[in-house]
Amino acid sequence: MFLTITTTGTPVRPATDLGYLLHKHPDSAQQFSTSYGVAHVFYPEADAERCTAALLLEVDAVALVRRGKGKGRGGAPDAALAQYVNDRPYAASSLLAVAIGNVFSSALRGVCRALPEAPAQPRPLRVEVPALPARGGPDLVRRLFEPLGWTVTAEPVALDGAFPEWGDSRYVGLVLESETLTLSAALRHLYVLLPVLDDAKHYWVTSEEVDKLLRAGEGWLPGHPEQRLITSRYLSRRWSLTRQAMERLELVRLAETDDSEVEDIDNAVEEETETEEKPTPLAAQRREAILTALKRAGAARVLDLGCGQGQLVQALLKDASFTEVVGVDVSVRALTIASRRLKLDRMGERQAARVRLLQGSLAYTDTRLKGYDAAVLSEVIEHLDLPRLPALEYAVFGAARPRTVLVTTPNVEYNVRWETLPAGHRRHGDHRFEWTRAEFRSWARQVAERHGYDVEFTPVGPDDPEVGPPTQMATFTSAAKEAKAA
Repeated sequence: MFLTITTTGTPVRPATDLGYLLHKHPDSAQQFSTSYGVAHVFYPEADAERCTAALLLEVDAVALVRRGKGKGRGGAPDAALAQYVNDRPYAASSLLAVAIGNVFSSALRGVCRALPEAPAQPRPLRVEVPALPARGGPDLVRRLFEPLGWTVTAEPVALDGAFPEWGDSRYVGLVLESETLTLSAALRHLYVLLPVLDDAKHYWVTSEEVDKLLRAGEGWLPGHPEQRLITSRYLSRRWSLTRQAMERLELVRLAETDDSEVEDIDNAVEEETETEEKPTPLAAQRREAILTALKRAGAARVLDLGCGQGQLVQALLKDASFTEVVGVDVSVRALTIASRRLKLDRMGERQAARVRLLQGSLAYTDTRLKGYDAAVLSEVIEHLDLPRLPALEYAVFGAARPRTVLVTTPNVEYNVRWETLPAGHRRHGDHRFEWTRAEFRSWARQVAERHGYDVEFTPVGPDDPEVGPPTQMATFTSAAKEAKAA
């Protein structure tokens, strides 16, 4: 992918000042390593009258796929069509935005030691991006850039020049021109709006992205007419982060209106001297009970069967006593989210050696699951149709045969304590059944007897004297004779 920035100058203020502002000398080509390839900076032309800086990003398509970011929500919206053949190496996206942030970091902040006053001075600028994904078309490109002081030319790129009847692609050739903007402002516009137009990011979006957005959007985003669209797309449509960003942007707007500081506006509620302790979520209590049981069993190598989005895997990795953690799920999408949650692409080598994510169905035997100290089925069995439970039972207890198996499942008796749960409804729309304590214990004891395990039961959450705990947990331990034989 490719981007050029051009400026013109005079003998008094030569165009080659662009090299000082970008901290890249016009007489040399430079390259920089990034997580997904190599960025090159060079100057196709550089004299006092006209200077052009080019940023070329060579994307390693293989690395992009191996790090799990080349498809779905984490990469190009249509990259799932082909892992290794897609638009990521060519079309301006969040990959290019990150390269701008890394390679031109000083210029982005408006810092120049050689010419301290130059970053604050507007200068003629022309930015060209030959291939820009524009979900919303040329009209959206103009709506985003024109309010910022740019003259916008967004020419649609035909799907195939030989077949004009096919129409235009979602890409445009973009040219931005301005006489009134600083280089820092221009780079900050590109840093935010390139991934907004692509409507995708190659990495998992966390709360840190809110701070990045507000820093890059300082001075222009609070008053932008497309503020909500920019915020939502930049934060990958995560509504909680979008709401947080919008609230902070509103505070900035109010502070600017009143000519005061944000801190002076955001003081309507005094800090509480005494804070009421919030109850621990049931999911957190469940993970804590599982960790306690695994440590009591002396397990070091653990399977999380039906790992979902990786919350338990993440908790296990925080404890060094668990030397190997394997998450298994039938859903590729869930595993992709788990990978982002765990930051596998940025994980150190030693930590990465402790964890694996595998795609597989628990209804079938799998030789990859043999030989582990413990297996966890946390809130899994209730998502299976009852006729399929025997297949899961054999795959886990009969074929994989870990020394310890932990199974948690909802206690349907406790449902009457959930005020927001209508009578007769299950806790989750995908639950095929929810058992009473007696039903769960009957099933667990039969499984233990058939496969040579002992079993004991533990309440998870507040143990109501009438209806029991919200979650029930069974701990299966291979019988002493079986363990000795093993």
